Amino acid sequence: MKANKDVFHDVFTNKPHHVSTMSPLHVQGFDLLEGDIGTVGSKICWTYTIDGEKKISKQILEAIDHENKVLILKEFEGDVTDKYDSFKATLHIETKDEIDLVSWTLEYERPNENVPELINLLNFVVGMTKAIDDHHAN
Repeated sequence: MKANKDVFHDVFTNKPHHVSTMSPLHVQGFDLLEGDIGTVGSKICWTYTIDGEKKISKQILEAIDHENKVLILKEFEGDVTDKYDSFKATLHIETKDEIDLVSWTLEYERPNENVPELINLLNFVVGMTKAIDDHHAN
């Protein structure tokens, strides 16, 4: 990524309500449902668009590791868990050979083999990440 890794980590831990400004084609809204922004156990809701369809994801902030730049969000209600048994996203920002890297790990459980892999969600996350990076690099 071109932006500073501390800035990127800060966006998702302390300023998630700014994501819709940085990546408006992907994320249209953020609401704090319970707790405080950036604290473990807080509940949030994202409004986003994939393949032209509006979606929602209500998530709990499961873990934050500021030192290692790791954030874990688990969906407890929304469009993904309507079709999948579980969904968790882990954001990890690290430096390798003086290059800052953003890694997303999407963990989900399909109820059966007829339910497709979440390739469209992976593409969404990549596009959103690039848009946020471009916003901060410019």
